[in-house]
Amino acid sequence: MEYVVSACLAGCHCRYDGKTTPDEHVLELVRQGRALPLCPEQLGGLPTPRSPFELLQGCALDRDGNDITPAMLHGVDEAMHLVRLAGCTRAILKSRSPSCGFGIIYDGTFSGIQVAGNGLFADRLHREGVVVESLDASPVD
Repeated sequence: MEYVVSACLAGCHCRYDGKTTPDEHVLELVRQGRALPLCPEQLGGLPTPRSPFELLQGCALDRDGNDITPAMLHGVDEAMHLVRLAGCTRAILKSRSPSCGFGIIYDGTFSGIQVAGNGLFADRLHREGVVVESLDASPVD
């Protein structure tokens, strides 16, 4: 399988708010059997819906101040296991996400400010040689 994709871009209702952000190109890759949809947040055991989280000084903190870093790192590990098993070499991930954002993420203050950085899953993929592309899509009910 060539691609790993953010599951929300493949139409899965896995975002923190229970919504989805489908993208037609990603949906077509999945239909063709060329893309593996994954959500590292769900693979880490986090519920949907859930409190949003952002990255601050290397920690994943939800809006209520809870440190969910262990769950997120577990989810990233599980996702990477599946990526390796499927042989994915490219990724199309949801922009600005603390899991999947690549190049730009939110600053950790829940103020909407964006900063240079990578989400936890995107960063791991990139460090392991997977070509990562960030895709912006609006949430859908």
